[in-house]
Amino acid sequence: MTIEKRLENIERELGRVKRRNRWLLVALFLVAGGMIAPRLFEATAMRAQAQGAGIANPIRTRSLILEDEKGKIRAMLALTRYGPGLSLWDENGKTRAVLAAFKDGPGLSLADENGGFRAVLTVLKTGPSLSLSDENGTYRAGLAAFKDAPRLSLYDENGKPRAEMTVIKEGPGLSLSDESGKGGAGLAVFKGGPSLVLLNKSGNVIWSTIK
Repeated sequence: MTIEKRLENIERELGRVKRRNRWLLVALFLVAGGMIAPRLFEATAMRAQAQGAGIANPIRTRSLILEDEKGKIRAMLALTRYGPGLSLWDENGKTRAVLAAFKDGPGLSLADENGGFRAVLTVLKTGPSLSLSDENGTYRAGLAAFKDAPRLSLYDENGKPRAEMTVIKEGPGLSLSDESGKGGAGLAVFKGGPSLVLLNKSGNVIWSTIK
């Protein structure tokens, strides 16, 4: 697959994930930028003695490409305006992993055999988070440990939130939603005791232990 064809595929992927995951979007930009970088910086590779590092004859360059015996790109290490990143492809030319360290924090994206990103792990200033998607690219689960509280979120096949569990300062809580997002149930155990609330499809309370 040519560089131009790879860029076309990445542009299509960008459009698909644009609304879903900010970090993944930047990661894909890294892939695109990294594929252009070798053409710009191939001539800059040089060997020099590392000053104070004790490393003999390091290779200094802004991009590095690894190809298999058939000349297919399988790995790329590049430095772009977003930061350093490593991209890995399988024997079929599909992106399988992107590792990067951006200004906001490091992240790792893993893709399936079709090149669709299925898992994204990031560590930002707000805390670490993990997002999981199904084979259709629909966001299905998210796990985060933010400063205020850890949170686990589950989504249905349409990408709608259906369950969320969190533990805040006051205590743990669990919320369940129907397909409309209005009806459902909420369960919490705070200092004042446990509470349960049930909502109908219109979002009105039909039963509650809260007085």
